[in-house]
Amino acid sequence: MVKFIGEYTTKIDDKGRVVFPSSLKSMLGSDEDQRFVIKKDLFFNCLEMYTYQEWIRQSEEVKSRLNFFKKEHALFWREYMRDRALVEPDGKLGRISIPKRLLDEIGVRKELLFAGNDHKIEIWAKESYDQERLPGGDYSELAEKILG
Repeated sequence: MVKFIGEYTTKIDDKGRVVFPSSLKSMLGSDEDQRFVIKKDLFFNCLEMYTYQEWIRQSEEVKSRLNFFKKEHALFWREYMRDRALVEPDGKLGRISIPKRLLDEIGVRKELLFAGNDHKIEIWAKESYDQERLPGGDYSELAEKILG
């Protein structure tokens, strides 16, 4: 399983493309699938980017808990699958095209930040990323509450 680490800022070009950081790309094995699925985060104002394999694993796990003969399960699944994008860095410069509607949803204008978050990569509007940081005392209290 791929583990993504680090924070990388990049600019959006005139055609709406961004260069996928080579440091994150190098965390994939050279023989691994280079495709990613991007979706809006459920709780935070960022996008989540999963390797295609991780996306399949998670989707199958969620789907296994549903009964499609129940309306609310079918509605949930439709929303779960809505507004997903499949992207793959181009071979030349490693650029990816993230749909404008997804970038607009999180407020990206010119710069965005890729943040490695273990099994996924978060994509933030650069300005928003630091605003979401927990103060040191809040983080240590949360760590104690969860892990304590």
